[in-house]
Amino acid sequence: MRSHSYDDVLAGPRKRKIPEVAAEAGLVVEEPGSGFCGAVVRLEYGNVVLEDRHGKHRVFPLSPAGFLLEGKPVTLVPPKAAPRQTRTVSASGSVKVQGLRARTARDSRIWVEGKHDAELVERVWGHDLRVEGVVVEPLDGVDVLAERIDEFGTGPGRRLGVLVDHLVAGSKESRLVDAIRDEHVLVTGHPYVDIWQAVKPSAVGIRQWPTVPRGTDWKEGICAALGWGETYEGWQRVLGAVSSFRDLETPLIGAVERLIDFVTVPMD
Repeated sequence: MRSHSYDDVLAGPRKRKIPEVAAEAGLVVEEPGSGFCGAVVRLEYGNVVLEDRHGKHRVFPLSPAGFLLEGKPVTLVPPKAAPRQTRTVSASGSVKVQGLRARTARDSRIWVEGKHDAELVERVWGHDLRVEGVVVEPLDGVDVLAERIDEFGTGPGRRLGVLVDHLVAGSKESRLVDAIRDEHVLVTGHPYVDIWQAVKPSAVGIRQWPTVPRGTDWKEGICAALGWGETYEGWQRVLGAVSSFRDLETPLIGAVERLIDFVTVPMD
């Protein structure tokens, strides 16, 4: 029976593996052939440049087991490249803050006309709003805007930004907005009948938004013309098609960006 302590004389001596060490700047090694001892300065063309304590430089090839580290043979290898720091971009195009913890909500607010507006703003600008601590609230129509502003009570550090649909000259919306004279309120808007229309047609797979006859609810008319079913089903199609600001029309992007800047302006 073979003993566990028996040495197989036919196997011969085992080769000892020479460790590989990254040639980081400042690592002190010795080149045994010349006895030169120095710190790694840099790598160039498959060689390593060493500097001794007198400031003298010598160049040696990065050959296997070509150096001694603390008296033991090592193979110097190029350090692994540090991973590139990539900047992740949010849906709004801003630099995404990694490991974000939402800031405590500001006293200032952004109001939008309805639930769909709020969901679309959150889809694209949600990250930015959490970074800034801005809450977006549905207003449920601009007819009550003046009364809601009075109830809110604006002032320094308590600003309101309001996003209005169909803000064009001569519209009911423009007349209501023109009556607002509060310096702590900024109203911006877009020219589209509804927030749906501020989504590019190509994003939802159509050539253009259909024309809805006067007297017909716009959302219902759109869903009927496109065969999208009920209004809530149509909205899910529209919202689901938006992944970034690139899916939105420029007037809406500019309007929202202005509101965010306005309500986050530092207090004097």
